[in-house]
Amino acid sequence: QVQLGESGGGLVQAGGSLRLSCAASGRTVSRYTMAWFRQAPGKEREFVTGISWIGGTTVYADSVKGRFTISRNNARNTVYLQMSSLKPEDTAVYYCAADSKSNVGRGGSEYDYWGQGTQVTVSS
Repeated sequence: QVQLGESGGGLVQAGGSLRLSCAASGRTVSRYTMAWFRQAPGKEREFVTGISWIGGTTVYADSVKGRFTISRNNARNTVYLQMSSLKPEDTAVYYCAADSKSNVGRGGSEYDYWGQGTQVTVSS
């Protein structure tokens, strides 16, 4: 079993930056594809970005491309989401997810393990 715990959320002004962390425990995730999803109030959960364990291939949603960067530190069993040029529409609960498949899927059903989420609020 893999347990995931997100941290780093908070309140930031538009144009600002935040770095989210997702710490894994219970098993090394060096051979897991890791992803970030988000869910805004009244909206469905959506894919933000993911990173494969093979070659570090990354995939981004068009809405965050060029502003967000996903990275992983296998030695720390941690995945990061660096968010810059934040917009009010980025406000959501951000969730970390993991799956043993090698490809980065955009569907939530493709991931077996989920964290509890961390709130990100961007004020205008």
